[in-house]
Amino acid sequence: MNSKFNFKSVRFKIWIYFLVIVVVILFLNWFLQIFFMNNYYDKMKIISSEKKAALITDVYNNSDNRKEFIDGIQDILSSDDIYLQIEHKGNPVYSSDSRTEGYQAELDQARDSLNEAAPNKSDIALTLVTDKTQRETWVYAGYLDASHDTAMYLLSPLYPVGTTVEIMQNQLVYITLGSLIFGLLFAVYASIRIARPIDDINKKAKNLAKGDYGITFPTRYSYSEINELAQTLNKASSELERSSNLQRDIVANVSHDLRTPLTMVKSYAEMIRDLSGDNPEKRNAHLQIIIDEADRLNSLVNDLMTLSDVQAGTLQLNIERFSIKGLFDSVLQPYGVLQQKEGYSIVFNCRQDVEVIGDSERIKQVVANLLSNAVKYCGDDKKIFINVKKWGKRVHCEVVDHGPGIKASELPYIWERYYKSSNNHVRASKSSGLGLSIVKEILIAHNARFGVESKMGRGTTFWFELEVAPEPKASKGSRHGLLHRSH
Repeated sequence: MNSKFNFKSVRFKIWIYFLVIVVVILFLNWFLQIFFMNNYYDKMKIISSEKKAALITDVYNNSDNRKEFIDGIQDILSSDDIYLQIEHKGNPVYSSDSRTEGYQAELDQARDSLNEAAPNKSDIALTLVTDKTQRETWVYAGYLDASHDTAMYLLSPLYPVGTTVEIMQNQLVYITLGSLIFGLLFAVYASIRIARPIDDINKKAKNLAKGDYGITFPTRYSYSEINELAQTLNKASSELERSSNLQRDIVANVSHDLRTPLTMVKSYAEMIRDLSGDNPEKRNAHLQIIIDEADRLNSLVNDLMTLSDVQAGTLQLNIERFSIKGLFDSVLQPYGVLQQKEGYSIVFNCRQDVEVIGDSERIKQVVANLLSNAVKYCGDDKKIFINVKKWGKRVHCEVVDHGPGIKASELPYIWERYYKSSNNHVRASKSSGLGLSIVKEILIAHNARFGVESKMGRGTTFWFELEVAPEPKASKGSRHGLLHRSH
């Protein structure tokens, strides 16, 4: 039984991700504000005080008079709770405030320590604890001149931070609660905002899976990825609808193609049995019709098997060297009668005979299908041009007619089985309707380039290109054998 709440849904995942982010941020906040402060407060305060001491020394050495020196010191100490006392030969000459008595114990210890260290050291830094104040004080003591006459004592109290941490903990509790509530609300809003278009697309995709190919997916969402998905599904819907229609056409056409000759075979067989069995002339005519219809059935079945083998990758190609001119001559030979009796004009232009690589029998099938197609739709002038030219390492072959042409919007689909053009490329009654599909699949199996160009009212050109066979190597005892490859 499916749970109503899906823990693997995008909505739930977004909730979790946002809450994890909030928790991580809060954890870092607590850690930095409490643990980090407890452990590093003293160190940070001392580093700050050392920088102040260095600045005061620079001001002393670079000041031209007492006023400039005092102004410089006050600027340095204005933002810190640091006590500074400067003494000349043991006598105070400057104090940053009047709280000298509050730091008297620290000053006395600092003087003793500095006197003991001089002249080996020009300054000292120590942390002092006094019983009077019950607090720690960091002291820097040093001389401002080389004669050791002027001393500087910089006192920075290291106040206990426990109270501060406690206050911050109370604040962080409220901050944590507020952040969790805000994060949860925002996660819910974001998940709905993001998941809603996905849910809409999912519902329509289910209808598409049920066969509702006319459905459209809106592409006005706030996210480009979802818009791209909707566009892809719209294209898939259109292709599925077209494929479904094509499939129905294929079934209808194949059924018609099979039913018509079968009906003819049955009808004429019955006529032989009932009427013309004793009349040799009529019997032979009726038998010839049966044979022709059987050949038509056989041709249709062969075309279907060829197309199926090529698309299934089981078609065996007998790759060899052969003359492209000789191949066209053999295909054109049966059309001589057609030219004489029905006035067709087939012009074959091939200035140079070139050997190419491929399966000659399959390429004959390609040329025969293209030529048969051109004969059907060549137009009133009944002229067909076949041009063969060598272009570098390829041979370009084209079949040109002057028929009505094909619309540009229909050109990508004419290679499909039983495709019916709105203009002139309608399957003839004696055709299997698979000719161009077989042409396409055979050329793909040869890795050959091919295409079609057409202009309305001016005709159509089908073309393909084959690789030129390499020059044979003159080696003793060598011969050109047959190469077999499976596609």
